[in-house]
Amino acid sequence: MTDLEPAPKPLAQGRALYLKREDRHELGAFKWRGALPVLERYRQEGAKAVVTASTGNHGAATAWAANRLGMAAIVFVPEQASATKLARIAELGADIRRAGADMDEAKELARAEAVERGLPFFEDGAEPAQYEGYRAIGDELLDQLEEPPGAVVVPVGNGALLGGVGRAVLERSPQTLRAGVVAAAAPVMADSFDAGRPVAGTGSATFADGLAVRIAIAYAVDALCAVATHMLRVSERELALAVAAFADAGIRVEGAAAAGLAALPQLQAAMDNPSASSFPPGPIVLVVTGRNIDDDLLDRARTRPGAFST
Repeated sequence: MTDLEPAPKPLAQGRALYLKREDRHELGAFKWRGALPVLERYRQEGAKAVVTASTGNHGAATAWAANRLGMAAIVFVPEQASATKLARIAELGADIRRAGADMDEAKELARAEAVERGLPFFEDGAEPAQYEGYRAIGDELLDQLEEPPGAVVVPVGNGALLGGVGRAVLERSPQTLRAGVVAAAAPVMADSFDAGRPVAGTGSATFADGLAVRIAIAYAVDALCAVATHMLRVSERELALAVAAFADAGIRVEGAAAAGLAALPQLQAAMDNPSASSFPPGPIVLVVTGRNIDDDLLDRARTRPGAFST
């Protein structure tokens, strides 16, 4: 179980604010919760190796789970993958393949490799077992709070995290808002949520690599449509300012992990609107998804946030 703690005062904006600290796992991110049950199933089915694609944290989690289970991991990453995350994957012994201009190109190359070698392809966001693993985060934070939260805010890349957390919150505290946050530069999951079906992506050029999804996964879109109440969009500058605010409060986060804080003014304004009587009382919980950010990117966010687009 990861910690749930009150946010440092500089981060709070109105309502009580709590942080669910998934960044404190040894991998520095939440992805292990989904990777382990998926690889356990692959091993039970006889697989000795797995192929996946990742911008970093999912690849590290797959390598970590493979190590625990005595399996091999082949991880395709896009050409511009984070050096920090690549180092973590390498430390865990995975076979790293740098290929593809973005995550979705790397994924297609990984899928082809898996087919050619007769290995399972672990598509992040498409495995039901991941959602059950992420559901535990929702169950934990509800158990840890003394009252039902007014809102739980989750970064959205492929959508699996909110799909899992949202299931727990919907079932146990249905009045709680279940909000996802995407980068405006990578809006496909929000656009798909709005449409109620997967739609074509327009790009994924965000520095928050955990949010950099261009092609929607149908299973994830269905999950989001079933559990989410809001989908919010934030700019690159808002993400950078949120990364910097966390850093100033003594918490190192990557771009995706800062998304909830970046969207907080939007959500707070909606919840505090006197005409919005349907919004529930209770604190806001931000799921802090990871800390694996390159040093130079962190420095740019802190010292030159104006360089990021609005």
